[in-house]
Amino acid sequence: MRISNHWLGQWVDHGLTVEELGHRLTMAGLELDAIEPAAASFAGVVVGQVLSVKQHPDADKLRLCLVNDGGGEPIPVVCGAPNVHEGMKVPFAPVGATLPNDFKLKKVKLRGAPSHGMLCSARELGLSEASEGLMELPADTPVGQDLRELLSLDDQILEVDLTPNRADCLSLSGVAREVATLTRKPLKAVETTPVAAACDDIFPVRLDAPADCPRYAGRVVRGVDATAATPIWMQERLRRAGLRSLGPLVDVTNYVMLELGQPMHAFDLSVLRGTLIVRRAHEGEALKLLDEKDLTLSGDDLVIADEEKCLALAGIMGGAASGVTDATRDVFLESAHFAPMAVAGRARHHGLHTDSSHRFERGVDPELPSRALERATQLLCEIAGGQPGPAQVAESEGHLPVRATIDFRPVRTNELLGANISTQAMQEILTRLGCQVTDAQTSWQVTPPSFRFDLAIEADLVEEIARVHGYDDLPTQLPAVQPQVTWLDEARVPPRRMRACLTDLGYLEAVTFSFVDQAWQARFAPAVTPLKLANPISSELAVMRTSLWPGLVKAAQYNLNRQQDRLRLFEIGLSFVPEGNELKQEKMIAGLVCGPAWPNQWGQPDRTADFFDMKGDVESLLGLAGLDRRVEWQACEHPALHPGQSAELRLDGQIIGWAGTLSPDLEDWLDLDISMYLFELKLEAISRGAVPTFRGQSRFPAIRRDLAILVDEAVPAARVVQVIESMDYSALQQVSLFDVYTGKGVPEGRKSLALGLILQDLSSTLTDSQVDDMITAVVDKLQEEVGATLRA
Repeated sequence: MRISNHWLGQWVDHGLTVEELGHRLTMAGLELDAIEPAAASFAGVVVGQVLSVKQHPDADKLRLCLVNDGGGEPIPVVCGAPNVHEGMKVPFAPVGATLPNDFKLKKVKLRGAPSHGMLCSARELGLSEASEGLMELPADTPVGQDLRELLSLDDQILEVDLTPNRADCLSLSGVAREVATLTRKPLKAVETTPVAAACDDIFPVRLDAPADCPRYAGRVVRGVDATAATPIWMQERLRRAGLRSLGPLVDVTNYVMLELGQPMHAFDLSVLRGTLIVRRAHEGEALKLLDEKDLTLSGDDLVIADEEKCLALAGIMGGAASGVTDATRDVFLESAHFAPMAVAGRARHHGLHTDSSHRFERGVDPELPSRALERATQLLCEIAGGQPGPAQVAESEGHLPVRATIDFRPVRTNELLGANISTQAMQEILTRLGCQVTDAQTSWQVTPPSFRFDLAIEADLVEEIARVHGYDDLPTQLPAVQPQVTWLDEARVPPRRMRACLTDLGYLEAVTFSFVDQAWQARFAPAVTPLKLANPISSELAVMRTSLWPGLVKAAQYNLNRQQDRLRLFEIGLSFVPEGNELKQEKMIAGLVCGPAWPNQWGQPDRTADFFDMKGDVESLLGLAGLDRRVEWQACEHPALHPGQSAELRLDGQIIGWAGTLSPDLEDWLDLDISMYLFELKLEAISRGAVPTFRGQSRFPAIRRDLAILVDEAVPAARVVQVIESMDYSALQQVSLFDVYTGKGVPEGRKSLALGLILQDLSSTLTDSQVDDMITAVVDKLQEEVGATLRA
């Protein structure tokens, strides 16, 4: 929002410098982005009148002009502007004047003719980015007057960044109201008296969507002059607000929007037929907008139509067919209240963003349409003439927004703010903000004004008290509070501990989008139908992810393309899996490994990481909760993983995750020349462990016995270790696998496993016979459970 300090000063005499004003607004929640001058720096430019114009004898495009600058003798000037003509008044820079970029005027000769100054365009004065000729001033402008004084160009523009809840400040009147409240100065609002009807013409209006448009005000104005010049003061105010002058019919509606905050629209009355109808669009209905954009509408769009055609996209933009032109003589002025939810999102859906939609989707005062209509009629008739008809208001009273009363407790406000603000000061602040306050013993009944959509609960009023009183005036000491001690579950491993574990193993945490490309999703999980987004950021982020793998692989691919060949990535995030009519959101932890097993070094030979490197990292992660020996790794098939190098992880018979090598088909599709190893686990399943308990330390020596057994190749080594550990031997302290062998000396279809058993008793030294009995029992158990035999 761009605010002219000069214009603001006509509404409230705040008495502050522009820097002080910007600070006060910022501290009140209206953040100041910038302060900039209203015009470029120039000096000495005055109002000049062209007395005569003659053709230059030696140049077809140049004219010889005599200019009166109010100093007596006419001044010769050579001018090449196509619109220069006798009698016009225009900015004139005489010799000695300084134009923007420190350009100083001197006496010169152009094609032999003397030129003692320069007739200026708006662009040359820094008042416009482009211009087609000289800047023509009104005929009654005093000759010789300083241009900066005439246009009040020694002004400052405050660019204020508003949060979405402060739509009431999207106008000069709103900001002036805020400044008057902060400075305790009177607000000098513009007077809007009803305009008397000069004709009896009306155009009927019907509300077919009263919930979306509960109030629609309008008026017929006949005989306007659309070619009349917009006053220079209005053009300047529009320019300083960032809008171009487009003729009086459009300028007036834009000016009222900037001044009062009510977006308006002018229809060419000659093209309207029958009745003006506010309704929902028909499915597939077409509309060409003022910017020549063609829309195909749906039932979600609110439109203004007559009995034959659609005229405008309500609250967003008018249609080309009903727009005003220089040939327009009769207009219908629209000033309506559209419900925020009827406009919200529709402009963006059609790829639009207008000043009107920006205001309506945040909330415009429902009491404003009639006032704005009278103000616009008054300005239009002053500038372009015309005969106004009677004001019409169609409304559905039951659908108009009602401001609910809020229970407000002054004592509670001071408790929350840690302050000691008097009840009198609170009441004054709320009253200055436009609230109606009914005083009671312990609490007040506060009714917010119609323009404050953001005031709904007591906390909102507390915030208003704090910001108007001044955040910097609140006490700095912390209020006394009773700390709440959070109970920690000792058996639970928090995500921060898992992050630390993977970071210690050399992983980097990635944060990827929850949305993925539908093609990627289909490759990684073809059997799962993902949730499609109704309004995706882009086509590459069109569906919700059902796994964290697509994001990690995409991140790895990005890094590989930039010569980062050793990658260890992990992510903790949600997966979104549709189940019937519901969306199951489950927190997962996933990781990716590719490239060398360790950074290049002299102490070990180079080796590429493999499945078992990744498996070791996963077991370290599982070990945080003591699950590394409880989780079973079982071969499986997964669409995203290599058919022979994929496993599902089971805990107590339930699948808690998957791990393996990226599928060769996916490697080809992604054009990868390096293997990737992936894992993904359910975070909740691996977070619950056991509370550590005391275990006595034996004072007696340990005995190690090694076993070499033969089992079928299909039998996992983990299964063998599990069988041994399941035996009820308190002396069995540890079982470790230290060798796997197939080849010469081992029958085909079998493999040799070398196991180390550590035996140690807590109460005595084990004898050889006891150890032999245990080993024999272990061999017998293995033969019974997995068909193992001792290797000869």
